[in-house]
Amino acid sequence: MKRLKRRREFLRVQGAARKWVAPGLIVQARRREDGDGGSAPGSEFRVGFTVSRKVGSAVSRNRARRRLRAAAERVMPVHARPGHDFVVIGRRATLKRPFPALVGDLETALRKLDAYDD
Repeated sequence: MKRLKRRREFLRVQGAARKWVAPGLIVQARRREDGDGGSAPGSEFRVGFTVSRKVGSAVSRNRARRRLRAAAERVMPVHARPGHDFVVIGRRATLKRPFPALVGDLETALRKLDAYDD
């Protein structure tokens, strides 16, 4: 799984204005085009994770980020459509949501964003 790490990459995905809000997370998606940073548009997907201070202390935010990464590692390699960039945003419910429900939220978000690959 390739990662988004730079602020401008996150802002580029945010600017695409394609997002899905689920109880446990928010997913923003953007289809890459020629000339975008990183890899070619038809190649694999990239994903970035972010959790704001609204979620809680640094310990809580890191725990939420780890849970999101674990869910993404389970779902994204199998179902994420290549050539897309994704930003997964943690919410307060990310911490208490059962893990299978979190995985379901991510799958649903990919379907709704037309980025689900069977």
